[in-house]
Amino acid sequence: MTLLELFWSFLQVGLFSIGGGYAAMPLIQAQVVETHPWLTMREFTDLITIAEMTPGPIAINSATFVGIRIAGLPGAVIATFGCILPSLLIVSVLAKVYYKYKGAKALDTVLSCLRPAVVALIAGAGLSILVTVLFGESAWSLQNVDWIGAALFLAAFLALRKCKWNPILVMALCGALGLAANLLFFGLPA
Repeated sequence: MTLLELFWSFLQVGLFSIGGGYAAMPLIQAQVVETHPWLTMREFTDLITIAEMTPGPIAINSATFVGIRIAGLPGAVIATFGCILPSLLIVSVLAKVYYKYKGAKALDTVLSCLRPAVVALIAGAGLSILVTVLFGESAWSLQNVDWIGAALFLAAFLALRKCKWNPILVMALCGALGLAANLLFFGLPA
């Protein structure tokens, strides 16, 4: 059952982490910290640090690490396979579609609309890790992140679509605004 849970959890991460490894961090956190308490938030922060330092994609490194920790070598193989399976299938289909319609305006529009969502996912994950590092594991309820994530998405979307700002500047501003909003509405953690 544990192997099936690992496969299903990382299949979801692989399926919904549009934008790469940094965009996958909130999804991995939801699976390994919240849904299945395989790791604490502190351990998750350490996991992301290790996954960034080792060669390879963050999501796959995370899947391998969690899999080996939970179910040994079979867990590592199953979790890693679950993480890469959606990409293998989706990229194969998208490559055919892209080469067929690569000059279409609709395709450019879709790709430009996905950029702000990726920026918001990365900013939200970074904010969660920053608060954990600065204030500790129980610093805030993760329920507060939902509306902050929505606000970060909206800010990133507007900034990138209308103002053509640099994405790094947008991430930094959204992170600072999200932290300020949390401090304003929820105060300092106890």
